[in-house]
Amino acid sequence: MLRSLRHLLICAGLGLGLASAACAGPVEAGGRAEIAAPATHKLSLRSAAALIQDQETGEILYGKNPSAVAPIASITKLMTAMVVLDAGLDLDETITISAEDMDALRGTHSRLKPGVSLSRDELLRVALMASENRAAAALGRSYPGGIEAFTRAMNLKAQMLGMNDSRFDDATGLSSANVSSAEDLAKLVRAAHRYELIRSYTTLTGHELHVAGRPLAYHNTNRLVANGSWNIGLSKTGFTSDAGRCLVLQAKLAERQVIIVLLDSWGKLSRIGDANRIRAWLERNARSQSTAVHKAAQTGRNPAPA
Repeated sequence: MLRSLRHLLICAGLGLGLASAACAGPVEAGGRAEIAAPATHKLSLRSAAALIQDQETGEILYGKNPSAVAPIASITKLMTAMVVLDAGLDLDETITISAEDMDALRGTHSRLKPGVSLSRDELLRVALMASENRAAAALGRSYPGGIEAFTRAMNLKAQMLGMNDSRFDDATGLSSANVSSAEDLAKLVRAAHRYELIRSYTTLTGHELHVAGRPLAYHNTNRLVANGSWNIGLSKTGFTSDAGRCLVLQAKLAERQVIIVLLDSWGKLSRIGDANRIRAWLERNARSQSTAVHKAAQTGRNPAPA
């Protein structure tokens, strides 16, 4: 699905517009339209769709096919977590993994075997940090009314957040019917960042569960959270063959709180590469603007737009 979407993006991107403080940027050689705030340095990303937003002002700093709708894989789990926490369910309640939680769609592996019992809090932690699919499935199944009630709550929450191009079909993101756009996911990240537990669990570098008397070590699927040079306040990765490699995060970069959405990165490491390219781009432009202000102060003139 998403591979054909890449070809649609080439055409759809040409007419793309976005109402914001940003201005239209150049169209790349491949035909993908970009939107960016005035900047001295050019930014080129390998993700099929991307968005960079100033979290405090809402200003769009950069956009690449931001309204294109595509599968979002495990980015879904941010919505799963919000619905669970909104319901005020007992986080200490024990939930037992069942055969219903096994992935019959893609056959993905999990170390949480049917019969394993964990608290809702532990399931939430490994679902967010390590993208554990059976943990997320169990969270949806154990919701009052079951998975059907849970997905209804997910879609209602999306409507409340103004995520008009988003649809949710399951709690894990394994279903390609879970779709959104970079614009909508920026709204999702902004909302999820308000939850202390989501901020905490998505930025843990690792966690150890004790299952059947033995330890199970889990690690964050985003290697950047373990990088001391990054100041990340929320993070979530996603991957399926349809969605490609995805990443959303909130971080403080160049003295600015920003939301970053990267969808369908082509290579195994390209979403991390794109995040690092964004960081370098923001820092270069911040330095350029600071230099312009300094020179203007010396000459007594207002700086020209960067």
